[in-house]
Amino acid sequence: MGYAEKRSTYWRGRYKLADGKYGTVQDTTGAVVKFATKREAKQAADAEEVTVRRGEWRDPARGQETFGDYAGRWYDDQDLAASTMQNYRRHIEEHLLPEFGDMALGGVLRSDVDRWEKAEKSEYAASSVKTWRATLHLILADAVDEGLITSNPATKRRGRGKRAGRSRDRGPEKVVTDALGVLLIAERAALLSGRADEFIAVVLKAYTGMRWGEIVGLETEFARQGSVRVEWQLYELDSGELVRCPPKDDSYRTIDVPDWLSALVANHIARTKPSPCPCHGRAYVFQGQGTARTGGHQGAKLVDVARRAEVSTGTVSNVLNHPDRVREDTRVRVELAITQLGFVRGGVPSEHAAHWRRNGFATWLFQPSATGWYPKKAPQEARPVPLLGAPWPGVPVRGRNAQGRADACWTPIAKGLTPHGLRHSHRTVMEDLGTEKVLMDERMGHIDGSVSARYAHVTPGMRRRLLVGLTGRWEEALEARREMSPHSPVTVVDRLLKAAGPR
Repeated sequence: MGYAEKRSTYWRGRYKLADGKYGTVQDTTGAVVKFATKREAKQAADAEEVTVRRGEWRDPARGQETFGDYAGRWYDDQDLAASTMQNYRRHIEEHLLPEFGDMALGGVLRSDVDRWEKAEKSEYAASSVKTWRATLHLILADAVDEGLITSNPATKRRGRGKRAGRSRDRGPEKVVTDALGVLLIAERAALLSGRADEFIAVVLKAYTGMRWGEIVGLETEFARQGSVRVEWQLYELDSGELVRCPPKDDSYRTIDVPDWLSALVANHIARTKPSPCPCHGRAYVFQGQGTARTGGHQGAKLVDVARRAEVSTGTVSNVLNHPDRVREDTRVRVELAITQLGFVRGGVPSEHAAHWRRNGFATWLFQPSATGWYPKKAPQEARPVPLLGAPWPGVPVRGRNAQGRADACWTPIAKGLTPHGLRHSHRTVMEDLGTEKVLMDERMGHIDGSVSARYAHVTPGMRRRLLVGLTGRWEEALEARREMSPHSPVTVVDRLLKAAGPR
């Protein structure tokens, strides 16, 4: 059994570790605990000896290991998805190590964590800081499990140190949009990109709730008649590498799609004839944009001239190469469009990247489509997307003095909407249509662990009702768009408007 040992002004507890070897009761920082009475020292020593006999004893000195050293070992022991590993590494290296890296594990106090959190919130969004604290809590929780520290200083205590009322640090409300908003944003994205990929991708994301990586990683073999199969995603690492990996949380699923959406995707594949990409050797439904086509700084494209002059790209090509083959009035109209748009032959590369980049798509295609503004990017300030107003909804003006040559701009559709917001929009629409929760979870790739979910199953009737509801929303959006203008400079939209016809 343990015993108490008298020192000059205090008692210390001693306990047997092995034959001829004794330990001293210490706190989590490795300092000897000084007891005021012999009885307290004896009780603490007995307790430590019990842990030794049970094989649960841990050397208090291990609590002196620095947080940086332990976090490095902890990270190396993880075997998670590439996206999760990347996020953990970013959290540790950029936000945790600068504050706690040189501190002993046992020396990290709750007050240290709270002070760090307050300082981080003064510079970063509260939602981000919450994520970083969660990572810190996870690391320290594992340190507790290993017996290196006795408690987790990153644990949140409900209601302590907060003012009454709702949190002042709550994030902004998530922006969603309706079917018409989706259609208008998708049309604008196609006008900015000069092709149909962006239109079809935005519509597909809004009507299936697929994640961004699942859209980028959609292979042609999984775009089927009446459904889309989610088997893989392409996740973009900080290095720029796109990793082909399973969907988040292994959410493999088959998503039912209406016939009109299935036809849109199938016609797109037939028209573009995707070939295997050089990075993964697989054919994907969508291609990325070329690096020269970001930021709205690039020159006008051939398709922009065709849209402005309301002719085909072949006619524009003839005006440039064989003007004698084109009628005089058409040639004059094309040449006027060339002047207005500042088109320069050979000024824009025709090659596309194999895949979209998340930031490029969101910043230079989606955000301007949703808000009507290009974001701030040095040396330029935020500015409206410059347009020539005809044909409606306008043709983006590019190149030198684009703002000076423009005569219109877009009004906002859904300020603050992000590509991920389309996923929220899809869930909202399903709620509005009265879709059963079990079917909503299946489409979104969510897992409901409740008891009731074990007894609920998706039926064909549920699927049919949802597809009918989604088709109704789409047709209403097309009709509303047709009332704005019966034509569109985007070929795929123009065909849809003509096919819809008057009711």
